[in-house]
Amino acid sequence: RWQKVLYERQPFPDNYVDQRFLEELRKNVHARQYRYRAVVFQSGAVVQQLCSVCVFVLTWWYMDAGMLSPQGLFGAALVSSLLGYVLFDAVDGGAGRRESGRTRWADLKSTLVFAAFTYGFSPVLKTLTESISTDTIYAMSALMLLGHLIFFNYGANAAIVSSTLSLNMAIFASVCLASRLPRSLHAFVMVTFAMQIFALWPMLQKKLKAQTPRCYVGVTVLFALAALAGLITVSSVGAVLFALLLLAISCLCPYCLIRLQLLKDNIHGPWDEAEIKEDLSRFLM
Repeated sequence: RWQKVLYERQPFPDNYVDQRFLEELRKNVHARQYRYRAVVFQSGAVVQQLCSVCVFVLTWWYMDAGMLSPQGLFGAALVSSLLGYVLFDAVDGGAGRRESGRTRWADLKSTLVFAAFTYGFSPVLKTLTESISTDTIYAMSALMLLGHLIFFNYGANAAIVSSTLSLNMAIFASVCLASRLPRSLHAFVMVTFAMQIFALWPMLQKKLKAQTPRCYVGVTVLFALAALAGLITVSSVGAVLFALLLLAISCLCPYCLIRLQLLKDNIHGPWDEAEIKEDLSRFLM
């Protein structure tokens, strides 16, 4: 009788297997079963980040066209930051702050230092790219914002995820665009706003998603509507295309994932690589 061993000589060819070989066949052992509502909920992170980029570009366009003053943007950003700061602590009752051991005074000092350095270097930021053509600045900004979306941490454990790289690319894009604004004050406000929407806003999103899922869904919908409302004032065609993109990401892509999951056919059996499950640490002594 054929045995699945290599250390004994048997009267069978090397590639021989009997009918019992497929008895250990298993399919889709590690396949995950997704639910449509859960996938739609998780896609909110992608929708929010796309809307963040859209709002940032629209804000820059309004300032470049003279439709939005830097004082108005700075005041609105300051008020929204204070509200978000209070909400960030109120969501979990301050438990996260107590665990981190960071005080409000430390947060205030960090904010003042960042604002002071950014304001002091705003004339440098304004003239940093004077020798570069405007078309090149726009191309670099678009490329950096695309890279920001690609490397952003949406919650997946993948090698391509890099929160530091994603944030740096977004700030680089904001510096490039801010250098094309009329005055140094515009550049200062634009870079500050970029830090708020690309660094602070995702932190609040993550806290809302973990603590209050319903509130997170409501904020995502309102944020998407606000981005579409701003975009429609610039280009109605762009607003329609952006709305279709958001619907495809939040509704169509989860449906395709569920349907494709049914076609998954991974096989597992005795042909897999051997896995050593014993504790071999005693041999390393």
